[in-house]
Amino acid sequence: MSNVNPDPGNDAPAFIPLEANPPLMTNLLHKLGVSPALAVHDVYSLTEPELLAFLPRPALALLLVFPVSAAYESQRLSADSLVAEYAGHGAEPVVWWRQTIRNACGMMGLLHAVCNGPAREFIESGSTLDELLQKSIPLDPAQRARLLEQTPALAAAHKDAAQQGATQAPDAHDDVDLHYVCFVKGSDGALYELDGRRKGPIQLGALASDEDVLSEKGLALGPLRFLEGAGGDLRFSAVALAGTLD
Repeated sequence: MSNVNPDPGNDAPAFIPLEANPPLMTNLLHKLGVSPALAVHDVYSLTEPELLAFLPRPALALLLVFPVSAAYESQRLSADSLVAEYAGHGAEPVVWWRQTIRNACGMMGLLHAVCNGPAREFIESGSTLDELLQKSIPLDPAQRARLLEQTPALAAAHKDAAQQGATQAPDAHDDVDLHYVCFVKGSDGALYELDGRRKGPIQLGALASDEDVLSEKGLALGPLRFLEGAGGDLRFSAVALAGTLD
């Protein structure tokens, strides 16, 4: 859920905010075309090894869900002012989408999670996700954003999932106070922060071949560093994309 939306105009499409609910997210991904071999799992701690040990490994992506503080927004705007707008397209280490759909940060996080790194191998041929990914890769960021806006199957699947949460779903145009950011390992072995509100994908540093997003280094480069720099009382939750539990 997010109240920190892009500002593309009054006619921009809007999604019902997506609850950070692993079964709901898993069902949504399967409906869009992800193999049943993958699932979304609760991450109960980013600092306690005994709790991380319960998760299937390797973890292919981590979604961090957090209330946005003034300190975070200030840091984000400052960092983005130092970089140019991303113009990548074609075969690159990660596929990144700009968010132009209001309250769609949950869906953006899931797209970034399953369409990058080894997770991409679990997208079933001919599915909604497969077609969306293949169409997106050669496009520039503006064209990719329009493609998301103009994919009815994506909107329909998202709406169905958002209405099945454990709590009452807000209206698509409501302001809500949570935002999603995704951490994935790119095809170049680096850890990336993927957020459709930023100017592009952010490379955070290299990971070894046996290190995933929940490895000690992956956590230090990604969510822990992210949280340390956010400031204030930053409550958060996290879910990970990984194999299904036996």
